[in-house]
Amino acid sequence: MAMAGNLGFPRFGAKREWKRAVERYWKGKLSRGELLATADELTARHWTMQREAGIGIIPVNDFSFYDHVLDMTALLGAIPPRYHAENEDDIDIDTYFAMARGVQDETRDVRAMEMTKWFDTNYHYIVPEFDANTQYRLASGHPFTAVEKARAAGVEHPRPVLVGPATYLLLGKCLDGVSRLDLLDRLIPVYEQILRRFDEQGVRWVQVDEPWLVLDLDDEARELFARAYSRLNAIAHRPNMLVATYFGGVDHNAGIATALGDGLHLDLVRAPNQLEAIAKKLPEDHLLSLGVINGRNVWRTNLEDKLALLQRAADLRSGTANLLVAPSCSLLHCPIDLELETALDDELKSWLAFAKQKLGELHALTVAINGDRSSVEHAFAASAAAHRSREQSARVRNKTVRARQAEIDESMTRRSSPYERRVRAQREKLNLPRFPTTTIGSFPQTREVRRLRARLRKGEITRAQYEKAIEQEILSTLRFQEEAGVDVFVHGEFERNDMVEFFGEQFDGFAFTKHGWVQSYGSRGVKPPIIYGDVQRTHPVTVRWSKFAKDHTDRPVKGMLTGPVTIQQWSFVRDDQPRSETAEQIALAIRDEVLDLEAAGIDVIQIDEPAFREGLPLRKKDWPHYLDWAVRCFRIASSGVRDDTQIHSHMCYSEFNEIFDSIAALDADVISLEASRSRMELLDAFEHFHYPNDIGPGVWDIHSPRVPSRDEIADLLRRALKHIRPERLWVNPDCGLKTRGWEEVRESVRNLVDAAKMVRESES
Repeated sequence: MAMAGNLGFPRFGAKREWKRAVERYWKGKLSRGELLATADELTARHWTMQREAGIGIIPVNDFSFYDHVLDMTALLGAIPPRYHAENEDDIDIDTYFAMARGVQDETRDVRAMEMTKWFDTNYHYIVPEFDANTQYRLASGHPFTAVEKARAAGVEHPRPVLVGPATYLLLGKCLDGVSRLDLLDRLIPVYEQILRRFDEQGVRWVQVDEPWLVLDLDDEARELFARAYSRLNAIAHRPNMLVATYFGGVDHNAGIATALGDGLHLDLVRAPNQLEAIAKKLPEDHLLSLGVINGRNVWRTNLEDKLALLQRAADLRSGTANLLVAPSCSLLHCPIDLELETALDDELKSWLAFAKQKLGELHALTVAINGDRSSVEHAFAASAAAHRSREQSARVRNKTVRARQAEIDESMTRRSSPYERRVRAQREKLNLPRFPTTTIGSFPQTREVRRLRARLRKGEITRAQYEKAIEQEILSTLRFQEEAGVDVFVHGEFERNDMVEFFGEQFDGFAFTKHGWVQSYGSRGVKPPIIYGDVQRTHPVTVRWSKFAKDHTDRPVKGMLTGPVTIQQWSFVRDDQPRSETAEQIALAIRDEVLDLEAAGIDVIQIDEPAFREGLPLRKKDWPHYLDWAVRCFRIASSGVRDDTQIHSHMCYSEFNEIFDSIAALDADVISLEASRSRMELLDAFEHFHYPNDIGPGVWDIHSPRVPSRDEIADLLRRALKHIRPERLWVNPDCGLKTRGWEEVRESVRNLVDAAKMVRESES
């Protein structure tokens, strides 16, 4: 019979218990023992939830103290020497956090490891570092302890989760010309040791995540997979290995994928058409895990359609004996429990399923494919009713929006003049010095600011009182920027809860949750809005606050907006039309806001697109279509302004080098990019590509609590000047300052301004 299995569960807790615990630990307000106890309580609760939902195969070691790739680095003992961990038997939790966040105290000042996006998600992982001296060893007992704790919590068949050896090496950064194939020979013995330890514990199956298999593999990657699994498959005493692939299909790598381990997981949400080729090629005695429930979105599953897909798999595999019913990927990317959303209306709520509800869908499908559909017929009836309701609902489609989309022409996608003409008008109007300084948008969202919003929601203060308090925050931030000597100001975004949610709250077609948190990086959670219908702006969103700031300083003030691709990418987007159509609707809404800001006297407008690279398809054959509509949507949003209005955009924590031509095609007057953790490495692309407009590579890593020194920032600027003409170089942080504290922000901004002055003087 088929079984129901999960690939991973959200870590935060339904009410963000983990986030609060780890942040209190960082502040010294929670002991190490209390931190570990919180983790134990949460994981036990989540195991119980899965077991009670009827999930037979439950993952363990999927919980993380920060990031699962960093967990693998700690497990394998691959700690860069600057963290002083080479003599530790087990990696200390503080060493672990130092790698993720950096450390700055009386004894040392160490930068964090690099961070980038996990495939095409908004989850960020800590990039492993490898060099000629890297050695691997079993340096943590956490996965083995997790197995025992799961059994004690009643999990009969715990399945440990590991990042696979090929994907782990391919995710990492090789220094000093070291070869991944050479590293593999050092790495595999540790994986062998791990698998043998699991076998000694009586573990039947281990989940080995190899999502790199969905990409286009070069010769090195193919060799890594072949060599790694020829050795792992040959281990005499080990558990069975389920190799998990997700975020796309592996039919183009079928020969490799079907030869790995003892079972294979397929993402049949993103790539349903791969089933036929893989099912026929996979050995008959191998387990086939069928990812039929969407682990990346919140829409209720059409159970009838998925049951038909499962039946097709059973026909191809001569029965259900070696089938596993699963989500497409880990449920890490979903909120936990829809039942907590008491404010959602009944109609919309009936269309949705969060992680807990997806477990119920897995159970219903498993029971049905095993021949007992009558016992779960209520689930199938509810699924069918929800899909009929959604298809027929008048709230999904807006005739006005669709008529406006039909009228878009090419004139709406082009500025009236080329950059060389625009930049002269902008320099004359703004009168900025060489190496102008600015920040990315937000300033610290203090506890007091968050409390203001909470008091407004509860009715404890009036709207007028709230707005007066926000005005005072803006005035204080303007005065600080004046005192620090910043050249282009921002108002601080104190009125905003989140850069996507804030806009969605003002647009038609969006819905919002109170507890729909998902992890972005470390303890940082986001609460993505749900795009259920056509998007439209009915009133100005940001003009009131940008104009207030503009009226209270004689310096240029940037209007701050989020771009159409990012709003879509960082929402749970509707799945009943192409993403390009939804993004185009958002682009029209942002275009209206841009024009209103310009009319209000805002001379600089930033349209952030940090998710532009994230949205890029994983296979290169699919890039041109995406880049065409993504660039087009940005240009629809930005191209209606005068020549002397300066358009900025911002991107962060992604690999940009292969798409700089498309970034240039956005035709933003100024682009700012994350660059500090890699020490300006992304600018190496400029050896072969001439970026045509102004650019601000980030010089301050705001995802770390470190305060960069003036000399450190100046050194990064001098590195940038090797690739960027002086008149086109801006000075800015990597990202917004929302998550930082005022004490470190004040010192860091002053250092940033002083560094710009130093370089300005030395280059004059």
